[in-house]
Amino acid sequence: MGSSHPVGIVGLGVISKQYLDTLRGADAVRIAAVADLDPQRATAAAEAIPGCRALSPAELLADPGIRTVLNLTVPGAHAEIALAAIASGKDVYGEKPLAATLDDARRMTDAAATAGTRLGSAPDTVLGTGVQTARAAIDAGLIGRPVSAAATWISAGHESWHPQPDFYYLQGGGPLLDMGPYYVTSLVQLLGAVTSVSGAASRSRATRVIASGPRAGESIVVEVDTHLTGILHHESGALSTVTMSFDGVASTTAPIEVHGVEGSLIVPDPNQFAGDVRLHPAAARGSGEWQTLEPSAGYVDAGRGVGLIDFVAGDGRASGDMALHVLEIMTLLQASAASGVRETLTTTVPRPDLVPLTPAADWRG
Repeated sequence: MGSSHPVGIVGLGVISKQYLDTLRGADAVRIAAVADLDPQRATAAAEAIPGCRALSPAELLADPGIRTVLNLTVPGAHAEIALAAIASGKDVYGEKPLAATLDDARRMTDAAATAGTRLGSAPDTVLGTGVQTARAAIDAGLIGRPVSAAATWISAGHESWHPQPDFYYLQGGGPLLDMGPYYVTSLVQLLGAVTSVSGAASRSRATRVIASGPRAGESIVVEVDTHLTGILHHESGALSTVTMSFDGVASTTAPIEVHGVEGSLIVPDPNQFAGDVRLHPAAARGSGEWQTLEPSAGYVDAGRGVGLIDFVAGDGRASGDMALHVLEIMTLLQASAASGVRETLTTTVPRPDLVPLTPAADWRG
């Protein structure tokens, strides 16, 4: 994957631990500095990483020794941090969504193009063996021409487990912008770019109650729709349906199903990197028997941050262009839900190259 690449991390919230667990064991990147609005949090993180410095966000963004900024701030801060890093001539890889608004995301991609820097974004779970094996099966013609797909995520809401869930219910949050990137990015990986969308949405409650942590019992305001259903029209002619909800309790529906004229696939949870891909070929019609496919593509035993490793190596499968397209899909789903009108996209993106089956020792080395 190439020589060690100095990375600075801005934002050390809950998700940062997963990134640190992955990146500290990878030779391709070196965590040179960390920053957070809480200086004590940054100091504690730096002390656990050999050769890492604790800086303020402004110091990190200006540091000439940092080549890439890993932006793990809350969605509302994604654009501010990314634009400052780009202005300093740095590449930026960020958590999803690319930005809290489509306008901010366009500013980021335009700024990176003008500055000649690179922009990448999670989710990188789609680069694991789960989604990539399903992609390989489709590319190999195992289900024939893809016709449709369904992606479903149902939850009672993050306040049931997250001690600081406020931002999930503010503008830039909600089930679609929070969990949708995993599912929508997977659908674009599997079936290609989207040309138009139609959506419908609802909101069950005006407030939510935090269930755990020091703020347990506190009510928070809900500013966004908490259930959305949409239809995606792909360039390929395939149709996908998407349901994302903070208003359910449980579901037995597969995370993603893809149906073709010669078979059907069950794709594992795209919030995870691995999982069984199951195929029901047309030849087995009526038998009820599904075949579990051996992993045939993707980064093996991957974790959060493998997309950054792919990014700094120059492969860039978790690209800013992909994240912009996915954000436009989700933004227009919300717009369609509000207007009742089918919305046409202005962006497109090619399907990234398939990730070859890559053992952990290879992508970590």
